[in-house]
Amino acid sequence: MSDVPALPPVNAPSAVGGVANDTSRLSNRANLDAAGKKFEAVFTGMMVKAMRSTHLADDGLFGSKGMDTFKDMQDTQVAQNMAAHAPLGIGKAMTEFLAKSQAGVQAGLQAAPANDKAKTP
Repeated sequence: MSDVPALPPVNAPSAVGGVANDTSRLSNRANLDAAGKKFEAVFTGMMVKAMRSTHLADDGLFGSKGMDTFKDMQDTQVAQNMAAHAPLGIGKAMTEFLAKSQAGVQAGLQAAPANDKAKTP
């Protein structure tokens, strides 16, 4: 026997590992677009943070915790602006993927009752 627990049904609004499986919010295109933009900003922020961590320039005399905090805030704002005005496209790709997968789930749910009626004598 396997130690891997069985996954709950797709439409079950339960939580596994503290993450809710409710996908009802994915049916609204505006919600998908907003999630795509936020994902783009988070991804870009991680990229900017990784670039900043290379320390190509020595902080030298002006390095401090306050300056690090300011740079983090600046990087967050730059990432949000980059995602809003010059997106990389990863947010849009995620949005399109979720829209297609949601359409497939909806089609499967609509086909399931039709199959059940066909089996009934």
